[in-house]
Amino acid sequence: MKIAIVGAGVIGVTTAYELACDGHDVTVFERNASIAVESSFANAGLIAPGYAAPWAAPGMPLKVLTHLFSNHAPVKIKFPLSNNELGWIWQAWRACKLDTYLANRNLMQALASYSRDRLHAVTADLSLEFERNNGLMVLLRSAKDAKLMQPSLQVLRETGVPFKEITAEEARLVEPALNPDNDFFSALHLPNDEVGNCREFTLLLKAESQKLGVKYEMNTTVASVLSAKGAILNIANEGAQHHATREFDAVVMCAGTASSKLLKPILKPLRRKLPLVPVYGYSISAAIREPLNAPRSAVMDERYKVAISRMGNRVRVAGSAEIGGSLENKQVSAISTLYKVLQDWFPGAAHISNMGASVTEWKGARPMLPDGPPVIGPSGVPNIWLNLGHGDSGWTLSCGSARVLADLIAKRTPDVDISGMSIDRF
Repeated sequence: MKIAIVGAGVIGVTTAYELACDGHDVTVFERNASIAVESSFANAGLIAPGYAAPWAAPGMPLKVLTHLFSNHAPVKIKFPLSNNELGWIWQAWRACKLDTYLANRNLMQALASYSRDRLHAVTADLSLEFERNNGLMVLLRSAKDAKLMQPSLQVLRETGVPFKEITAEEARLVEPALNPDNDFFSALHLPNDEVGNCREFTLLLKAESQKLGVKYEMNTTVASVLSAKGAILNIANEGAQHHATREFDAVVMCAGTASSKLLKPILKPLRRKLPLVPVYGYSISAAIREPLNAPRSAVMDERYKVAISRMGNRVRVAGSAEIGGSLENKQVSAISTLYKVLQDWFPGAAHISNMGASVTEWKGARPMLPDGPPVIGPSGVPNIWLNLGHGDSGWTLSCGSARVLADLIAKRTPDVDISGMSIDRF
């Protein structure tokens, strides 16, 4: 088949690779000059199936309200909210019911484990080398934090994710650079989780997909998508009075939140609406000052939901979830939380004395659906397929989602159950 993919982030590139492996003629359209420069650019890099769970969980609305006016809140709401964002919050609240949460969590964690296995297989088959380290440690500042963690530990037990509860002293053996002056209660060690450079992997996989014949058209904006005998893309060429038309047998939408505008006119006649909104995350990246003072792999501050990862010769600190606002407007409080958590756990690890000069500060839009799992599969419109809405688990879920989508297009039964990930649930 002749297939177009809209979007060249980690989801789009992995999808292109898997479709090319199946023998399809694939073209990827990307509005930017390079790949993986939006949501995939500077994320935390965690590949953690145990943490792949919906935000829409029992008790979450109360937690958000409790932290509403805190400077270091892990979730922030920026007013005023649009009608789409208000509707998304309402649907997320409804998805916080226990039975809904459990079903969605099981779906996400099964896909995350499958995806990690697929990532390892692709990496081994292609001999890809990118910045990565094994192990994740979750730091619990107080006994209260440890108590609040217990339901999550039960989830890990039920899903068979290896972990070990360890004391603060044992945690310092795993991560010797932890600040000796910062007392904390305990930690959770997940030895099979890992951290990797998402953008570096995506760039490497792009090159491998090109060897299979995948074509990448950069600086190319898709203005609209139509379904006819096959699928038609209208390309908005700069300076041209009319859009260029390109025909394909099928189109796969992997453009994150930008997909909403393209899908709206073709889903409306079917009375379908994809409730996809951007939830913004932040990160800072800085060169390591002294390797012995930096983390060996990745740690997560459970209270502030901030991850500190080692990326080659850099430290990356990522976190925050901002509903509302805009991509251009960076919130000072969100950035300051990242610096605070880095200073709490690894002071002196990175060159951050001249903030802004030697530090890369990034804000990215996570394309999130209100109930948690992504949408993978047919759109309901002939020849238009979806691989969207992975949220903050895009890197974790990418390789598995791509293989599943390729199997569905080939009319094969995927190796993992995704029965609850269709657009029909909306």
